[in-house]
Amino acid sequence: MFDTLLIANRGEIACRVAATARRMGIRTVAVYSDADANARHVAACDQAVYIGGSEPRASYLRADAILQAAIDTGAGAIHPGYGFLSENEAFAEAAEKAGISFVGPPASAIAAMGSKSAAKSLMEKAGVPLVPGYHGDNQDPQFLKTQADGIGYPVLIKASAGGGGKGMRVVESSGAFLDALASCQREAASSFGDDRVLIERYLQKPRHIEIQVFADTHGNCVYLFERDCSVQRRHQKVIEEAPAPGMTEERRRAMGEAAVAAARAVGYVGAGTVEFISEPDGRFYFMEMNTRLQVEHPVTEMITGHDLVEWQLRVAAGQPLPARQEDLRINGHAIEARIYAENPEKGFLPSIGTLAYLGLPPHTAFTNGDIRVDGGVRTGDTITPFYDPMIAKLIVHGADRDQARARMLQALAQTQAVGVQTNVAFLSRLMSDTAFAAADLDTGLIERQRATLLPEPQAATAATLALASAAVLVRQGLAQPGLTSPGKGPADPWDARDGWRLGNQYQRHLQWVDNGETRRVTVARQGGAWTLDSGAGAQPFLWRSHASANPNLAYGLRITLAGHENAGTVVLHGDRAHVFGEGGVHVLELYDPLTHAQDTQGEHGGGLTAPMPGKIISILVKAGDTVEKGQPLLVMEAMKMEHTISAPADGKVEEVFYGVGDQVTEGAELVSIGA
Repeated sequence: MFDTLLIANRGEIACRVAATARRMGIRTVAVYSDADANARHVAACDQAVYIGGSEPRASYLRADAILQAAIDTGAGAIHPGYGFLSENEAFAEAAEKAGISFVGPPASAIAAMGSKSAAKSLMEKAGVPLVPGYHGDNQDPQFLKTQADGIGYPVLIKASAGGGGKGMRVVESSGAFLDALASCQREAASSFGDDRVLIERYLQKPRHIEIQVFADTHGNCVYLFERDCSVQRRHQKVIEEAPAPGMTEERRRAMGEAAVAAARAVGYVGAGTVEFISEPDGRFYFMEMNTRLQVEHPVTEMITGHDLVEWQLRVAAGQPLPARQEDLRINGHAIEARIYAENPEKGFLPSIGTLAYLGLPPHTAFTNGDIRVDGGVRTGDTITPFYDPMIAKLIVHGADRDQARARMLQALAQTQAVGVQTNVAFLSRLMSDTAFAAADLDTGLIERQRATLLPEPQAATAATLALASAAVLVRQGLAQPGLTSPGKGPADPWDARDGWRLGNQYQRHLQWVDNGETRRVTVARQGGAWTLDSGAGAQPFLWRSHASANPNLAYGLRITLAGHENAGTVVLHGDRAHVFGEGGVHVLELYDPLTHAQDTQGEHGGGLTAPMPGKIISILVKAGDTVEKGQPLLVMEAMKMEHTISAPADGKVEEVFYGVGDQVTEGAELVSIGA
């Protein structure tokens, strides 16, 4: 076994690999960019090497700098994680030539499976069923359009070297094909340096099921069962679970054996995932093979009890697999939810900013337990526009699927983030969704259940307003009523902080802005009795607070309002109260007339604004153009994903405020449109 491991990645997966390496007594080396100088993965390793600028191309995609860092630090092996250079055959080959073990398959296997089109041709020769499509080398747009017309719509355009949902477009009609192809190719070139695509028939109500395979250098190859990754948005996985609901032993064996055959066909070594798409009748088709560890590998670890990163390191050191096929068993059910900094209500756009507060349920980290959290950021870290906006992976285990789902709901209710938008409330609704609960799964579930998963914002309840108001009182040092036992009060009455005023009366008026509406709350004391009025009349009110992880920011509260008890955590950040309770979060803004009196319009008023920070990569209109509602105006890129900005109504372009290549901030005015 090598004694030093360089981890050629960042964030959660770098921390994950470091945790297992530390347990095995292996020294670890991190690499980092400008944006990651103070990142969690740097602190998790024994040594760290700076490799360049914040953009991935200037750092984490610099094979030469990473290889030199490994040589300089005496690393005997490089673990590439996932993404970045993890499936780059040239990098794997360079490492081996330098005498450094690459923790992954040989370069030849990466090359064979790295191109989706080449992999499909290989599987076709091996007799593995494929979805009807075109996987050839001719990339002429008109030729590809002819192929798509022949396959029949809808079709799916996929980047040949792609992954992670990037470089993928569903096209519903022949007329929309060429524009979608151009966008897909731009995104593929930006993300992978390769704009080649393949085209497939887009299956209706498909499930995404993948098989975890593992092979060593001694000729052994096993499958560690399956994962269901059907619940996706924007072609990216949101929920993964193992085993797949409804999977029969016969189909599991058939898919597992097909996956092992695929791995053997390319001389595979290490961890890999063979992905299949499955139709409702059980027929399955090969999609692709990911020649690396998957983001969702913890659910497999949960049901098998094996540490897959440890397996990777042992295989890379030349050791045989720790288990044979007959030794592997499925124990219970595991579900993983990806906690992202994104706004589900705005098309899941990334959310950039500083993570001012992060609260998590009691958990194990990077190792199996009832509730496990694999995370790469901490309170105070910044979610930047340069990398994937995942905050953490929340993984739960149960005796069966129902228990795992209930445990996930409980864990999500205790997951609290402030400073960026997150998908936590959305994930809670997803776990409670009737279709998900019944395991009626397919890749279109989120869109199909959109009305219940992405409901219109609701007004804050009286209890929510009371929790937010109680937090303000506690922050100001007001004592909690009804909690001081006889003889336990302050010795000096002048030390009491119970709202006493001359005449034994106290009154506090608060104005909360709730989804643009002003909600007035009055907290009052008459004698020893407290009341709260949020619009329905004064009601008896008590509150009590308890210790939290960050007592200067977060307040754990239990209130009694009109005889009904409610509990929650309120994070006061700036002029906003983030009220966590009732299965979600409600954000209220404390209205300050002085502050709002100074509100001014931006430099440009009344036009289209950027929904997130990013770069302008294409402008499709100019001043003076007449546009129709829904017409694309410009294209932005953020986190290697393209986002098209369209006209909200018919009108005339008055001004375009930026040019191609310009970086813009969230809320920046992009285009002004007049009637």
